[in-house]
Amino acid sequence: MKHKKETEDFNTEDPRTPRHTEDFNTEEPRTPRHTGSDGVTISRAAAVVFVLLCVLLMTARIILCATFTQERQQLKTKITNLTEEREQLLTKIINLTQERNDLQKLFADGWKCHQSTLYFFSSEKKSWTESRRYCRERGTDLIIINNREEQDFVKNICGSEHFWIGLTDVEEEGRWKWVDGSNSNITSGFWKSGEPNDYQGKEDCANTHLN
Repeated sequence: MKHKKETEDFNTEDPRTPRHTEDFNTEEPRTPRHTGSDGVTISRAAAVVFVLLCVLLMTARIILCATFTQERQQLKTKITNLTEEREQLLTKIINLTQERNDLQKLFADGWKCHQSTLYFFSSEKKSWTESRRYCRERGTDLIIINNREEQDFVKNICGSEHFWIGLTDVEEEGRWKWVDGSNSNITSGFWKSGEPNDYQGKEDCANTHLN
């Protein structure tokens, strides 16, 4: 009985691992896009930031405007003060100029100056009462001698001439007072020797006398 030898063809090569192929996307993975509630949150945050920026900008603008307004007001105040000071200085200059002109006129008319006080010695012959009226009509009065230095000044100007001074006891005999109501500086050294003596009961006013 013949046996049929069954033969099979085998690949004598080493069996190889089957190759598997897949399609891969070589591009880099992209960040997934979010939609819906995430988009609303981002938009709301951006709106809040924008509002805050607007508020900060408005606040800065208000502060700058307030600062500028304050500085402008201070500058206007300084200008006003300087203008007033200038006007005051101009007024003082005008007044001083007028005073200088008045003094020059007074000196030309015979007035004398001693220790910032002006004196006028009139050559007209008048009584004590008339002399005082003459002075008061010109905004002055008969002289009041306040100290020895002033008395010496008056004596040097008067010389041997007699000039009425603002001293009288017409209100009360023996009580001598100056025309301003005071009785200061009327000492024994003030009077000429033997004065006051109310000669013949008619002497109620004082005048200068060269010793």
